Amino acid sequence: MGKRTIVAMPGDGIGKAVLDECIRVLDAAGFDANYVNGDIGWEFWCKEGDPLPERTIKLLEEHKIGLFGAITSKPKDKTAAELAPELQGKGYTYYSPIVTMRQHFNLDICMRPCLTYKGNPLNFIRRTANGGVEEPLIDVMIFRQNTEGLYGGVEWTNPSDQVYNAFLTHKKFVENFSWCPREELAISTRIFTKKYVTRIVKAAFEYAKKRGFSKITVCEKPNVIRETSGMMLKVAQEMSKAEYPNIWVEDVNIDAMTMWLTKNPENYNVIVAGNMFGDIVSDAFAGLIGGLGFATSAQFNPESGVCVFEPTHGSAPKYAGYETSIVNPIAMISSAVMMLEHIGENAIATRIKKAVADVIEEGKVRAYDMMKLKGTQEVINQGAASTKQMADAIIAKLK
Repeated sequence: MGKRTIVAMPGDGIGKAVLDECIRVLDAAGFDANYVNGDIGWEFWCKEGDPLPERTIKLLEEHKIGLFGAITSKPKDKTAAELAPELQGKGYTYYSPIVTMRQHFNLDICMRPCLTYKGNPLNFIRRTANGGVEEPLIDVMIFRQNTEGLYGGVEWTNPSDQVYNAFLTHKKFVENFSWCPREELAISTRIFTKKYVTRIVKAAFEYAKKRGFSKITVCEKPNVIRETSGMMLKVAQEMSKAEYPNIWVEDVNIDAMTMWLTKNPENYNVIVAGNMFGDIVSDAFAGLIGGLGFATSAQFNPESGVCVFEPTHGSAPKYAGYETSIVNPIAMISSAVMMLEHIGENAIATRIKKAVADVIEEGKVRAYDMMKLKGTQEVINQGAASTKQMADAIIAKLK
């Protein structure tokens, strides 16, 4: 196989800082690739009216693999105000470019691992019954349906006659919302389809089978959101009976899950959820392994082969203006590890994973978040590693 081409999309804020250091680590580990820049983010919305330009879409169509940094999304009023003056009033509407990318390429399967690193001072600990302290091992993969649900973008403010009249056919709408003046009404939909619910559930079962786990946990709310959450639970239960009789299905409501994960997080290994609940539970678990500086994700379409790997943290624009970048690059580097595993570069992936784990366990080099410091430029003088220094330490372990 020839040298791979990776579409590198730094995005906004700290995205460039973490992606640059990630590529340095990949180079040092011996991953031989070409990187082409993909324009995406707030800058391109402001000056072009399109935060995901067609040229970037074409790059992903051609090369299939993307490494993405971070994105800035702002409320509706600010998106309009910051558009270039010559573009204002011409019908441009802002949509999150990462959500648009997921839907355009149908990157419906999202995997978000949360794994304890030995020696991380931010790891979750709890009291034992006798007053001691224990640190449970967290090893969970969250399968998030990535293109449907509440993030599907099917919503209205002051809905048209056609939309409003359709909602009037539902008894609950008539009973509870018909009193509201239409211009004061905002509606967002939660749409699940059996095809893509089945795909994400099957991906979760296959992962559990590969790892030797005996259950998957459906994290939804079928007792209240009966149709959509109910569909996911039913699909999982039927699939267990028909295809995976040795893997049982646990049903845990999203609100209960946020309680149980801080009591017994080691009880969960494979979780499957819709878009919003998957987003929530993955961030919640990330808090138990050190926060968003360690949270990573892969999203892909098994039919087209297009896949994008990204940390789940935001763009943190205030940090991007610092003379010395202080953000933790581990989430970005771990996202690249997921990319390597996806394309079969397992030896390189293993080397980088071990190097990251060794740096964390050794504890000599720590980013500001690992030292529980406030994210200011002064943390460098307080002993925190810069973004570059953290990458340097990982590279040194590779050697």
